[in-house]
Amino acid sequence: MQDEQLEILDFLRRYSPFTELPEETLHRVATAVDVRYFKAGSRIIEFGEEALDWYVVRSGAVEIFRRNGTLYNRLTEGGHFGEFGLLNRKRVRFPAAALEDSLLYLIPEAVFTELFENNEQFADLVEVEDRTRLRQVVSRREDANQLMSATVDTLVGREPVMLGREATTGDAARRMTEEAVSSLLIVDQLEAPPAAPRMAGIITDRDIRIRLVSQGLDYDTPVAEIMSSSLVTVEHNQLVFEAMLQMLRNNVHHLPVLKNHRPIGVIALSDIIQYESRNSLFVVSSIFRQQSVDDLAALTGDVHACFSRMVTEDASSRMIGSAMAVIGRSFKQRLLELAEETLGPPPVPYCFLALGSMARQEQLIVTDQDNALVLDNSFDPARHDDYFKALAAFVSDGLARCGYSYCTGGVMATNAKWRQPLRQWERYFSEWIEQPTPESLLNSGIFFDIDGVWGETEWIDGLRRLISRKAKGNSRFLACLARNALLRTPPLGFFKDFVVESDGRHSRAINLKRRGTAPLADLVRVHALAVGSLARNSFERLNDIIEADVLPRGRGQDLLDAMEFVSMVRIRNQANDLAAGIEPDNSIEPDSLSEFERKSLRDAFLILSNAQKYLKFRYQPGRSG
Repeated sequence: MQDEQLEILDFLRRYSPFTELPEETLHRVATAVDVRYFKAGSRIIEFGEEALDWYVVRSGAVEIFRRNGTLYNRLTEGGHFGEFGLLNRKRVRFPAAALEDSLLYLIPEAVFTELFENNEQFADLVEVEDRTRLRQVVSRREDANQLMSATVDTLVGREPVMLGREATTGDAARRMTEEAVSSLLIVDQLEAPPAAPRMAGIITDRDIRIRLVSQGLDYDTPVAEIMSSSLVTVEHNQLVFEAMLQMLRNNVHHLPVLKNHRPIGVIALSDIIQYESRNSLFVVSSIFRQQSVDDLAALTGDVHACFSRMVTEDASSRMIGSAMAVIGRSFKQRLLELAEETLGPPPVPYCFLALGSMARQEQLIVTDQDNALVLDNSFDPARHDDYFKALAAFVSDGLARCGYSYCTGGVMATNAKWRQPLRQWERYFSEWIEQPTPESLLNSGIFFDIDGVWGETEWIDGLRRLISRKAKGNSRFLACLARNALLRTPPLGFFKDFVVESDGRHSRAINLKRRGTAPLADLVRVHALAVGSLARNSFERLNDIIEADVLPRGRGQDLLDAMEFVSMVRIRNQANDLAAGIEPDNSIEPDSLSEFERKSLRDAFLILSNAQKYLKFRYQPGRSG
């Protein structure tokens, strides 16, 4: 061994994770090292380039950055970086630059991979440092995605431009031109001080084109006649991601931003696009422009492309699930509009429901349709049910055409049992909670994730409050629901190895929905009902659960990480199937994963297993009777 290699060997012996390697292995590593010098201020690796080496700092100082340019870490002698890119798609995830003149040891990818896969203590030290492996990988995904970390106020570039409601549309057009803006906030004549204007509506350049010019109206028309008075707003400290969802959900292109109930600006679709390049906003807009079921069905490819782009761009599972749920809602809404155009106006008011993953905003590509109808209490089956039966069939058949398969369990509005007046739904929920049976507990797992899609959506807010009020503190019901939540367990054997099974085209597979995301959602639902949470999304429910302090310290964050990681493995598997031209499903063979992914997935399943043990301890389902 040459003198330089002996010096490298002596250095490696002094620093973790090399301290855990056998002497023979250390010698092989030392002979493979390439030594490089980087001047202060020079770039070492760039985001997205091919990851070829693992880096160890011999001397000097190196700064590691997130993809948005913010500082992530600063390393000195003995520090290492580049492992995340080597373990994930062999692409650099965190750029690095020399803060000082630095000497680096470069260990080739093949040598690093061999060390990682054959030396468990080395792998653990590389991954864990002072945090768990799962927390590390999930937090890195979060840090790398600005959509999940940037707040709305970062998009506000100027104070909102306002106009009194007595102004004309000609005044509005001139003001928008002078100020170079695409929207104006319309305010009432103020008795309050100007610092606290009362918003009456918003007018956009699109409103002027569609509601004024195309209709041949005069420019003296008051702005109040063409403005949108049902304002959708966003708080200044909400995430850009949440603003995107507001736009998706309401199909709007401008959002007034509020701080302390006062408008501080307006953000537009173009502001969001710099963060959201997956085109989910455009897919939703396309849905509402279609004029037939055939037209809607033709958008399936766009939905799949949107899903795949979000995965490629490292969107989180919550972002993807929420965006896909809003796309699904939009299909339902447009189908209901087309149904009413065909069948005529409804004889009594109604609300069309989304259930399950769509209601939780956790929908993916592989999904069926769970839906129902809440009808006005004046509903008379003899006079009205033919209409609503036809409406339900139109929507359900249309959804099937658009890629949302029929529910094999019959949980659809086409089933008369799930097409009932509001008072019957109140009776259903009360009976399910007060007199739980095996069948009603199954229904609870489906219908307690409920959201209004179209019509009298305020009814559903009332139903959620009823569920929360009756379930909270009902120990017998919670014990029964907990017992049901324990029926699906993670796929871990006695020695914590994966338990695989034959599943469809997979010979040794794990169904990540049945054995992963579904039992996670089930146990989160039990805790959420116990603390009176009104949230629908599992991540939001977990935040309420953590705030209520019903879990052992740190377990809530563990569950958040486990849910995110299992969901992302499931999501990436579906995206890979789409890319390969294969019908996507929920099953994955562990052997197809990298060693890093297998270890992280095992960590996630262990967290789920421990969480189920705690659920059993807390609610004592064995005593539920």
